[in-house]
Amino acid sequence: MSAPGWARGGRAAGYRILGPGLAYLLHTRPAEWPIMAAHTALGYLLAVGLSGAARGEHLGGAALGLLAWVVGLNGGTLAINSAFDRDEGDVAYLRDPPPPPAHLFGFGLALMAAGQVIAFLLPRAFALAYGACFALSILYSVPPFRLKAVAGADWLINMIGFGTLTPFAGWAATGLPVDAARGLVLLAFCPLFAALYPLTQLYQMDEDRRRGDRTLALRLGVRRSLEAALASTALALGLLVAGGLRAGWRLHASADLARWGGIAVAGAAWGAVLLPWLARHRVLPAAEHQRRMYLALGAWAVTDVVVALAWGT
Repeated sequence: MSAPGWARGGRAAGYRILGPGLAYLLHTRPAEWPIMAAHTALGYLLAVGLSGAARGEHLGGAALGLLAWVVGLNGGTLAINSAFDRDEGDVAYLRDPPPPPAHLFGFGLALMAAGQVIAFLLPRAFALAYGACFALSILYSVPPFRLKAVAGADWLINMIGFGTLTPFAGWAATGLPVDAARGLVLLAFCPLFAALYPLTQLYQMDEDRRRGDRTLALRLGVRRSLEAALASTALALGLLVAGGLRAGWRLHASADLARWGGIAVAGAAWGAVLLPWLARHRVLPAAEHQRRMYLALGAWAVTDVVVALAWGT
C-alpha cells in the first residue's frame, strides 16, 4: 500500500530539507512516537496522579525520561530493525519505506546509546529498565540472535518491553515507589501487548514467509493469532479488575461505578475490533488486516485513557 498523496508531498519536502538524512529519520518511525510517548507517560500519570501532573510534579525527570525512551530507545530500536529487515512493503507506522541507508544500524545503535547516557541521569530504576530493554532490543533485531524471527521469543520480548517496562519507565523516572494496586495495572499491559503483537504481523505474513522469519503469526496462523489475542485481552482485563479490587474499589459503591464502567468500556473496545476480525478472517486481504491492526491500536489508546482516569484520580 503506497503512502497517501499528502504523505508523499511531505516526504519530498523533507528530502529537499534534509537530503539523504531523511531516510534515517523515517526509519525511526516518528509516526509511532506519539503512541510510545502516551504509553510511557501513562506510568507518570499513575505515579503522580492527574492532579499531580497538573501541578507539574516530577515533570523534569518525566520529560527527560520520555526523550530517552521514545527517541533514543524506541527510535533506535526501529532503525536497527529496518537495517536488518530491509522491508520493501509497508511496516507498522511507515508506509512505502525508503531503502535502508548504509549506516542505519550504527545510527540506531548511537541513538540507543545516547538514550542510555540520559537514563543514567535519572533514578536507578529507570536506568535499569532502559538497560534491560536495550539488551532485549539487540537480542530481538541483530544477528546472530535475531529473536524476532523465533516464534514465541519475539512475543515474550515485546510483552515485557513495550507492554510493562514502558509504562514502568514513565513511573520510574519520577523516583516514586510502585504500590501493589498500580503494580497490577502495569502488569496488565504485559498480556495486553501479547494481544496486540500478533495483530501487527498478520498483514506482513507473506513478506515474513519469503524472508524465512518464523514469526508468531506464521506459526499460529490467522485464526489462532486472533484467538490468542482474545485470550490475552481477557487476562489483561482480569488483572485490571484485580488492580481495582486491590485499590479498594467497591463493587456497589456509586463512587467507583465509573471506574468499573471504564474497564468495561475498554473490554468492549477490544471486543469490537477482535470479534468481527475473527469472524471474517478467512476472506480479508492483507490491506484489511493492516487497517484492523490500526483499529486495535485505537482500542489500546482507549485502555490507556481508562487506566489514567481510573487510577490517576
